[in-house]
Amino acid sequence: MTPELDLLRRIFAGAPFMADLGVEPVSAADGEVHTVLKVAPRHLQHTGVVHAGVMAAMADHTMGAAAQSLAPAGHWVLTAELKTSLLRSALGERLLCRAWVIKPGRTVSFTEAEVHAEAAGQRTLVMKASATMALTKAKS
Repeated sequence: MTPELDLLRRIFAGAPFMADLGVEPVSAADGEVHTVLKVAPRHLQHTGVVHAGVMAAMADHTMGAAAQSLAPAGHWVLTAELKTSLLRSALGERLLCRAWVIKPGRTVSFTEAEVHAEAAGQRTLVMKASATMALTKAKS
C-alpha cells in the first residue's frame, strides 16, 4: 500500500517534536519517504552549522515513516536502534532526507537514510543513518 502523502503530512504535523523542528514529508512510496526541513537559526549549534541532533531526529522519523508504510494494519513502528554517521558539517537553506526500508519483517524492519544539505541549489551529503524499527501492536 503506497502511503498517502496527505496522511503522512498529518502524521508529521501531529508529532509535536517533528512539527516544532519543521520536518515535512514531500513524497512517499511503499517503503520510501522523502522529507524536507527549511533551516532556521534555531536549528544551528554555536558554530553556525546545523546541529547533529536535528539531522538525527529528521532521519529517525523519516526512516520510521518508511517502515510504517510497510507495517501490517494494526501495528506501530518504534525505533529500537539508531546509528548516524556525520560525514561533514551541514550548511545551507534546506535539509533533504530520503529514507527507505532495506528489509521489512514481522517483528523488526531495517532502514537506511541519507540527509543532504542544500545551499544555492547544490546538494551535499552530510549524514548517513540506519535504524532497526520494532513493530508493535497498536493499542486500541
